[in-house]
Amino acid sequence: MPDYTAPRFDHPPRPLAQRLGAILWPSFFSAAVMTMVFFAFVDPLALRDMTFPDLPLTRTLGYSIAFFMFWLATAASSAFTWILLRPASRYNRPLPPE
Repeated sequence: MPDYTAPRFDHPPRPLAQRLGAILWPSFFSAAVMTMVFFAFVDPLALRDMTFPDLPLTRTLGYSIAFFMFWLATAASSAFTWILLRPASRYNRPLPPE
């Protein structure tokens, strides 16, 4: 019967820059694609007129706000995936003997 309490090799944690890059770069790319696809069908000024007609928003500002909203949403998705893929061996250590 295998001994599951014996220590096993565990990969060292990755540097912070690498972890942030693995979250932010794919989400940046996805947000850029989502922005292009969304605004191929929706005019930012028409969207402004339906939602906040009193705000003086330009097309460029509408594109920018939407891009950063898409980026935030896709970065949250990537961060959640990163949390779920962390190795359990770092967080599920056996309790110390009493």
